[in-house]
Amino acid sequence: HSQYVVVIVCHPELEVAGWRPNSYTFFKTPFLNIEHGQMTDLIFTERELVQSLKEYIQAQESKLETVKNWANKLDVLTRTSTSDPEGFLAHPVNAYKLVKRLNTEWSELESLVLHDPSDGFISNISMHRQYFPDAEDEMGAAKALMRLQDTYHLDSESFSKGKLPGVRYNAFLTVDDCFDMGKTAYNENDYYHSVLWMQQALRQMDAGEESKTSKAEVLDYLSYSVYRMGDLPRAIELTRRLLSIDPSHQRAGGNLRYFEQLLSKELREKGHDEQEPADEKPIQLGTYERPKDYLPEREIYESLCRGEGVKMTSRRLSRLFCRYQDGNRNPRLLLKPMKEEDEWDNPHIVRYLEVLSDEEIEKIKELAKPRLARATVRDPKTGVLITAHYRVSKSAWLEAEEDPVIARVNQRIEDVTALSVDTAELLQVANYGVGGQYEPHYDFSRKDEPEAFKSLGTGNRVATYLNYMSDVEAGGATVFPDFGAAIKPRKGTAVFWYNLFRSGEGDYRTRHAACPVLVGSKWVSNKWFHERGQEFRRPCGLTEVD
Repeated sequence: HSQYVVVIVCHPELEVAGWRPNSYTFFKTPFLNIEHGQMTDLIFTERELVQSLKEYIQAQESKLETVKNWANKLDVLTRTSTSDPEGFLAHPVNAYKLVKRLNTEWSELESLVLHDPSDGFISNISMHRQYFPDAEDEMGAAKALMRLQDTYHLDSESFSKGKLPGVRYNAFLTVDDCFDMGKTAYNENDYYHSVLWMQQALRQMDAGEESKTSKAEVLDYLSYSVYRMGDLPRAIELTRRLLSIDPSHQRAGGNLRYFEQLLSKELREKGHDEQEPADEKPIQLGTYERPKDYLPEREIYESLCRGEGVKMTSRRLSRLFCRYQDGNRNPRLLLKPMKEEDEWDNPHIVRYLEVLSDEEIEKIKELAKPRLARATVRDPKTGVLITAHYRVSKSAWLEAEEDPVIARVNQRIEDVTALSVDTAELLQVANYGVGGQYEPHYDFSRKDEPEAFKSLGTGNRVATYLNYMSDVEAGGATVFPDFGAAIKPRKGTAVFWYNLFRSGEGDYRTRHAACPVLVGSKWVSNKWFHERGQEFRRPCGLTEVD
């Protein structure tokens, strides 16, 4: 099956141990920030399961009318999704619901027919189950939608109806989907997003949409989340509504008494009269501010991601030019110099055009896909690579010896930058799927991080070269909060900047971020140059900021 990585090991020592070359070992790739290619494979896996399910129905149609209706609904969906997997998954709601279906709904269906384990459908779904997304993956996909919601100022109703820029497919979230989103946030103590999504579930319920979730369940989560957001009057109103629907709800009764006591105490301290019970009227939806978090430049970073606050003035624009770059008269670029455009004047950021062909891009992705794993960052104190919540992507490292394409790309990067790749890091390939991002960070190590690159023995990261290997329908820009630049991905191009001044001092203006991907999938590859080996290619300056 194309969706599996098959490793066939032939080694005499293994045969002695009883292992045979005709044995196949399957490896599951972790689904945190599910890579776009893997999501495509899941679509075809789901299509195969639907077909298997239809065969099961033909054998026991009278007994499984409910299952048949389910299969027909999913059959329509999977025909649409498999006709254009990349386009279908470009919509983040479709990606989230695919993960949710495979983790939750197919399990429910499996339980429904599990009493007949000899059937082919059961054996088929059991075989595929080990490669399905799990609860952690579903939670990650839900949090990715919330990240997009915050960054791009998308209200829950628009998101629920699938109203996103540049989408080609209709996608919507049901009451149950919205409830699950809110529950995910609630379980993470994220009461802000819990309120947003529980309110949306309530809004769709009031509009007449049917659901498995009851209004009492929504009000239970919503009332407590509103209380945690500091809105006691509304928490009391919602809890009273809950008790009017379910008078025997024990937790709601206790909560109501507690909320009323707190509010009475607050009113007495302020010298106000006791609040009268609210009359029965349609439930009002509240508006709350998003809590501040650990990132000081959060607002600047996210506004740049939305295309707001870019500090490109007419004066600065007049200092930007395009030219042909021959890499200091490099013989390989004399006949066909590289097209170079200025993206920013100071610090100087340039973009190279037509640096990768479509064939080279596909080869790089082909080599990287089997090895994609959750991207890591270097711990500034220990220098050890770790995963971090602020970097959500998958990456793989490719060596020049693996394929002539990698060697050719490395040589091209050296030619155009006039820097040596001998001491550079391997070519890193990264994929940003649903909500994939890398929050503001420095590529170089600061003075308080002496261990960051010590093990490499090649000094600090002097420069960054970033290939864009896909277009992105919406989102996914590279932004620089310090000076207000936003660089959009353009397939086949690359951007380049220096992280260090010629003196070796870090240029703190180069703190940058990869914005969350709103619609589509973002593929990049990058090369980090280090100080060693560049002594005669980029000589030291005489001052700190040379």
